[in-house]
Amino acid sequence: MPAIPASIAPVLLLISSNVFMTFAWYGHLKFRDSPLWIVVLASWGIALVEYCFAVPANRIGAAVYSGAELKAMQEVITLCVFAVFSVAYLGEKLTVNHIAGFALIALGAFFVFKGPL
Repeated sequence: MPAIPASIAPVLLLISSNVFMTFAWYGHLKFRDSPLWIVVLASWGIALVEYCFAVPANRIGAAVYSGAELKAMQEVITLCVFAVFSVAYLGEKLTVNHIAGFALIALGAFFVFKGPL
């Protein structure tokens, strides 16, 4: 099996990281009757797994991308993961305003990757 290129590995790791972090931060919203201390402990446990993906993503990615590029990439990935999560798991609807806001953040990431104007 060929090795995953250093430019792709951070993206895959950040996607994995964001799936776990989205569940850590928002998954408990379906369990509002659970005591807060249980929710916090469960979220910490999920976040530990998230860090096991995020830290290597940034360490590997730093060989290819700048810190600003890694952060911009992470934000866009977070929004994409959250959009799917909010519809599929929370049963929410994405509105035109949500999509417009997410698109503006993606536009900001575009400028980070574009380089000097």
